[in-house]
Amino acid sequence: MRGFEVQLSPWRERPIEENIQLFEDMKNGKFDEGEATLRLKLTLEEGKVDPVAYRIKYVPHHRTGNQWCIYPTYDYTHCLCDSIENITHSLCTKEFQSRRSSYYWLCNALDIYCPVQWEYGRLNVNYTVVSKRKILKLITTKTVNDWDDPRLFTLTALRRRGIPSEAINRFVAKLGLTMSQMVIDPHVLDATVRDYLNIHAPRTMAVLEGLKLTIENFSELNLPSSVDVPDFPSDPTDPRKHSVSVDREIFIEKSDYKPDDSDKSFRRLTPKQAVGLKHIGLVLRFVKEVKDAEGHVTEVVVKAEKLSEKDKPKAFIHWVAKPVSCEVRLYDRLFKSKNPEDAQLVPGGFLSDINPDSLTVVYNALIDQSIAKSKVYDRFQFERIGFFCVDRDSTSSTLVFNRTVMLKDGGASGKN
Repeated sequence: MRGFEVQLSPWRERPIEENIQLFEDMKNGKFDEGEATLRLKLTLEEGKVDPVAYRIKYVPHHRTGNQWCIYPTYDYTHCLCDSIENITHSLCTKEFQSRRSSYYWLCNALDIYCPVQWEYGRLNVNYTVVSKRKILKLITTKTVNDWDDPRLFTLTALRRRGIPSEAINRFVAKLGLTMSQMVIDPHVLDATVRDYLNIHAPRTMAVLEGLKLTIENFSELNLPSSVDVPDFPSDPTDPRKHSVSVDREIFIEKSDYKPDDSDKSFRRLTPKQAVGLKHIGLVLRFVKEVKDAEGHVTEVVVKAEKLSEKDKPKAFIHWVAKPVSCEVRLYDRLFKSKNPEDAQLVPGGFLSDINPDSLTVVYNALIDQSIAKSKVYDRFQFERIGFFCVDRDSTSSTLVFNRTVMLKDGGASGKN
């Protein structure tokens, strides 16, 4: 039945009545698996002869249990399901081109509505797998959690990661439709997503690894208890804004402070170097450190002054005051190799190529109160960090954010 120069079945001319009875016997379990099949009597354009329509499988079905022991093949069901469901165009990848003639033949033989089958080149992505069989293996081995694990490239996974459908459509439209197989790097998709979210995701301040700063002269500054910050500062015509708390105690990223001045390229807070706070026009100067029993810095005391043209700091950093704790999940590439399915590059198989750092969870990230009531799939740009989306694992007490994509320059961790 397989390969070239296939011999015709000796039972090809058996009478219809006898075939119907034998098919009934198949249905009633009178044959073992592999002992009998029902075949479509035709020779296809590419030379394939009499493709199988039904075969025997003694396995329970997830819906019908053990009611049936015969099951239809892809060649038999594909066109019939499309026709029954009034599909206009059946879009599939190029490997199904050889099935097109059986698709049309069966619809015409049954004199039913026949959709159009249209093939195009498969889009593959580096550093991942897109085969359903391989993704299922990742799930069953608990390498990923489910089909919507944000490290995968299924549509449900992309949505959970925070990638909007509009960005996916733009990405596909840029690539165009072709019969050639394409392989693209994930950063090509990231760039399209970043461009879209930069316009549509409101900005907010959040701190992933917080360091407490106490402004010792806060009462002398006569600052308001809150300030309004624009949601889209890059568009001065957009009136949308949110209110941010201002307080004597604030939190900044640990990476925005260094206890010594040896790194001359570092532009943020040090004992001898001032830093600016975004949105409130304050310049902070180091006063002293507070350390725990093990010698770790737990707090930095600073003195603040109003920003002036004479004494402008080298850098401005984000911060939060009176924050809300949340969980943040930072996703990276699932595989270490560009092509995890390449047997030469990855002789141990794709499961041996898993990136152990594909998921980092930050359990006590700090967000501004203005987004504390966000809903699942709400998207934000965390200033100087990246774009994030509220995950469905969020509860009424703790929000969970997934990193959708980093900023173009890598975020705060990539800056001096």
